[in-house]
Amino acid sequence: MHVAVAGTFGPIHDGHRTLFEHALRFGEDGVVVALTSDELAAETRDEPRPIPSFDERVQAVTDEIAALDEWDRNVEIRTLTSEHAIATEDPAIDALVVSPETAPELEVINDRRRERGFEPLSGIVAPYVLADDGERISSTRIVNGEIDEYGTVLE
Repeated sequence: MHVAVAGTFGPIHDGHRTLFEHALRFGEDGVVVALTSDELAAETRDEPRPIPSFDERVQAVTDEIAALDEWDRNVEIRTLTSEHAIATEDPAIDALVVSPETAPELEVINDRRRERGFEPLSGIVAPYVLADDGERISSTRIVNGEIDEYGTVLE
């Protein structure tokens, strides 16, 4: 199965690691990491926050994938310039790893794929990773100084 996972991934945290692990586990035919461009990363934030540069995020993702990849998968990092571009435009992708929050987007993605004559994607839903306080780990919470990348609450 050729699997994709998409996101801003900055700063990286245990929730991202769970997404990567799922992609690597199921991506026996390869994994595409669709990394948002700097412009798209800024546009898609509900709340403005500092985001590492694209190059910094590529390096961080590359390092995390290397640390997690016990299957020796073929991994390709691509620049994502619009919200669903890679998932809707690449007929070779079979599945998309999503969080519970983004799982509903699969319907829109698959409608666009069908319009292009592509097979719909399977969804691989990775569970949320919770911080010590029971709330979801997020990059925004890390940047705001609430938690660290592992979900430890900072005082």
